[in-house]
Amino acid sequence: MDFTMQKQNRIKQIITVVMPSLNEADTVGDVIIHAKKYTNDILVVDGHSRDNTASIARALGAQVLFDHKKGKGDAIRTAIPHIKREITVFLDADGSHDPDDIPRLIQPILENRVDHVSGSRLMGGSSDFSGRFDECLRQIGSSLITACINNRFRLKLTESQNGFRAIKTDVLKSLELQENITTIEQEMIIKTIKKGYRIAEVPSHEHKRKAGYSKIDLRRVAFRYIYSMIKYLYL
Repeated sequence: MDFTMQKQNRIKQIITVVMPSLNEADTVGDVIIHAKKYTNDILVVDGHSRDNTASIARALGAQVLFDHKKGKGDAIRTAIPHIKREITVFLDADGSHDPDDIPRLIQPILENRVDHVSGSRLMGGSSDFSGRFDECLRQIGSSLITACINNRFRLKLTESQNGFRAIKTDVLKSLELQENITTIEQEMIIKTIKKGYRIAEVPSHEHKRKAGYSKIDLRRVAFRYIYSMIKYLYL
């Protein structure tokens, strides 16, 4: 992608990066440093980490907010009132998303072709899939939910669960998001479409997390994904 200095400087003035985090001291600093190439407005929403995630983020110039210990959705909703810039980019703090994909992610919004862009791991690949049983279940569940969304709205999305996404901030604030956990990803997509906004995907490679552990326990939350899908799609 032709990414000139002029374009980079423009992007720095119009985007806010929001990073939900929980015990990501080993990776959050590196992600912030790379994200600062594209913005000087970074909000790290910490879930009351037991390590020094928050102090590292603060030392690197990020604004640190604290959520209500309810999950990633709670972290995202906590950030929304504090976002002032035109475009919001959501980026995980575990190093699985590449900040250098930000220009590709926001390009359709800059061209005013869409209002919400989601990174697609099915289009861009993932380094974190090893064929374990729980990963297979996650893939099956994600594909099922995406298929239901596509059937309901006659779309051809490839996935609905990736946390790496960009959205016009005024659109984000109009969605009135409610979910407290990672089901907020599918809620964001469904509400975008139901409210008549434009959505698109771009390829985005998901890297294997560099440290720490996944905060998603499928045994505890699988039913919440299905309930959330039914709630926002059909009720």
